[in-house]
Amino acid sequence: MENRHLRYFLAIADTGSITRAAEHLGIAQPALSQALVRMENELGVKLFERSRRGAVLTPAATAIIDDIRVSLARIDAATQRARAIGAKRAGRLIIGFVSTALFGALPRALDRMQANYPGVEVVLREMSNAEQGLALQRREIDIGLLHTPVSIQGNMREKLISQDPLIAVLPSGYALDEDGKVGMEQLAATGLVWFPEQQLPLIRNAIVGTFRRLGHPIEIIQEANRTLTVVAYVAAGRGVSLLPATVQALQFEGMKYSEIRDGADLPHFELSAIWPAQSKPTMADRFAELLFAR
Repeated sequence: MENRHLRYFLAIADTGSITRAAEHLGIAQPALSQALVRMENELGVKLFERSRRGAVLTPAATAIIDDIRVSLARIDAATQRARAIGAKRAGRLIIGFVSTALFGALPRALDRMQANYPGVEVVLREMSNAEQGLALQRREIDIGLLHTPVSIQGNMREKLISQDPLIAVLPSGYALDEDGKVGMEQLAATGLVWFPEQQLPLIRNAIVGTFRRLGHPIEIIQEANRTLTVVAYVAAGRGVSLLPATVQALQFEGMKYSEIRDGADLPHFELSAIWPAQSKPTMADRFAELLFAR
């Protein structure tokens, strides 16, 4: 049974007249009458009792009218969704992100995404740098928000989101100097809680190298895969850490933040968007635009 015949049926039922239904549909009355006869023949039941007063649903038609309305509504919704996906206005976008992306960049972009592409299903996956690199190569995520520099195989687009200085993350009882800051020598004497080398090898080596050049070799005494875990270890007194200044939005019992007095040579923490480069615009391209919209 053709969809247009089902729509003809509903038009007759709603107007109560073949003549008025034909006018509403913009077709000739004989064509509508013929379509109705074909529909009744196909079903093997009579759908309307016709009289001078119009067309009245038969018991058989009354039994199926709600099902027909639901079916057509679903077909219409599926059609609109397919067209939206074809026009890149809907679909699914899988975003990988490191914890620090939550402190500004990601929430703003998600708000803009909802406003500009309300039909898109957004899937968020918190992942480490290493996990995102592998997921991008395997096309398991559409775009990643991660710390750079990083090496990812394949043809990728990359754009820097932010570049933050490092601050010290300390246990709440940690003694600061008179100026309310902490020095590199003091941090080195305590030991560092930081990410495993395979996650951020270049930044980790740059941090350790800076301490060494200043004559304060530092030991990484505890590794943790996530920013929250790093902060939890610090709060438990397992060491100190160096994290981007944006994490100050995160307040955790048992810890505090401090500027590093002689930390000017420490590397900055970069947050970048990386996504596969395609010949045609993708939803990842559109999301990247929203990340940098003003």
